[in-house]
Amino acid sequence: MKLDSLTLDAGSNSLSIQADIDFEQFHVFAEPLVTATDCRVIERHDGADRHQWLLMFEGTHIQLNYEFYGDICWFSVERADDFEVLEYLASLLRKLL
Repeated sequence: MKLDSLTLDAGSNSLSIQADIDFEQFHVFAEPLVTATDCRVIERHDGADRHQWLLMFEGTHIQLNYEFYGDICWFSVERADDFEVLEYLASLLRKLL
C-alpha cells in the first residue's frame, strides 16, 4: 500500500488520504491501512457509492470513509478533543508516503 498524500483538517476533524484506491476492492486498501494505524475494525458498511468503517484506536472511535464519486478517502472523529488521535495516525502513515 502506497499513499500519495495526507491532509489534516482540524476544522472538520478529519485526515484525508490520497491514494490509488479501487472502490470494488476497498478492503484490499483498507485492511493494511487499519493494520498500519494499529486500529481495530468494529463495523463495516459497504454501500453502492460509499464505504464506511467504524474503527477503534485506544478507546477512540474513528470513521474510515471512502466515497466513490469524489474518489476521496478520510478518517474522521466526532469530538474536537480526539483530533490529536488523527495527528498521531498521520505520523504513523507518513512513512507510507
